Amino acid sequence: MRFRRNRLGYWSLLLFCLLLVLSLFAEVLSNDKPLIVRYKGDLYFPLLKDYSEKTFDGDFETPTDYLDPFIRKKLSQSGNWAIYPPNPYGPRTINYFSKEPNPSAPCRDNLFGTDDRGRDLLAQLIYGFRLSVLFGLALTVIGVVVGVITGAIQGYVGGKTDLVFQRFMEVWGSMPELYLLIIFSAIFAPSVALLLFLLSLFGWMGLSDYVRAEFLRNRQMDYVRAARALGVGNLHIMWRHILPNSLTPVVTFLPFRMSAAILALTSLDFLGLGVPPGTPSLGELLSQGKANIDAWWISLSTFAVLVGTLLLLTFMGDALRDALDPRKVDQ
Repeated sequence: MRFRRNRLGYWSLLLFCLLLVLSLFAEVLSNDKPLIVRYKGDLYFPLLKDYSEKTFDGDFETPTDYLDPFIRKKLSQSGNWAIYPPNPYGPRTINYFSKEPNPSAPCRDNLFGTDDRGRDLLAQLIYGFRLSVLFGLALTVIGVVVGVITGAIQGYVGGKTDLVFQRFMEVWGSMPELYLLIIFSAIFAPSVALLLFLLSLFGWMGLSDYVRAEFLRNRQMDYVRAARALGVGNLHIMWRHILPNSLTPVVTFLPFRMSAAILALTSLDFLGLGVPPGTPSLGELLSQGKANIDAWWISLSTFAVLVGTLLLLTFMGDALRDALDPRKVDQ
């Protein structure tokens, strides 16, 4: 397989998939609740259910703070035990027992340090990476579906339909996307779904042009004319004959479109126009790094995660482009 021969792209794909799968289990890797607790002979599963402090002989009916030294002492007594995640902090967990003022530098308790609110930075990076990648995947899938459909219609039908679509895209593409985001963020409560919807309104046009060009070229091929002569329907021709031969630009641009989606989310979060406040995101961490220049660990770790993610996607895109390039003959 030509893709596997590009070792950099192939290993980038494996590493990216591994990081994505691990991030899907972020609650198991980084959480302020134990995975399993055994207390006085009974088993408890805090990840699945909240338990009050009185369950573990505390004083209050409030949900248990498993980082509280009193609770930890209770769970470590003879016959009792608790299995904690590798990183015992969630994305919103504030380390009230830190010995340094926030933002605190990397230490034994917080391997990557904390932000200016006392939240563990490693936990935020894990959850922020998952949010960015899943958002990028969703935006890419929506853009590809809409872009392929609109491009296929323009390229196959042609004529006035193509002309009207092109004029509409010119007008729609000239809309001030950033201003619309500012206006909608002022009217509606910020959410991931709203941001995904707004960016999807504009994210399909670039791919639509490439699909349109491929359909314009392939609709004149002999196999398409033969299918028409045999009475095959237009939808069948578009789906079974032209589309498989027009997917090269679609597949090639997938990693690059995903990189653009992640950068868009990060940029909007940095400006305060992205996800709701308190949601772990790379853009919000970069904003904190700018506001706390002396806390170098915030900017450095966030920048490393963002650049590493984009590099992996870029290497994958280059490998896909080389693998699908018909001008390159197998050796």
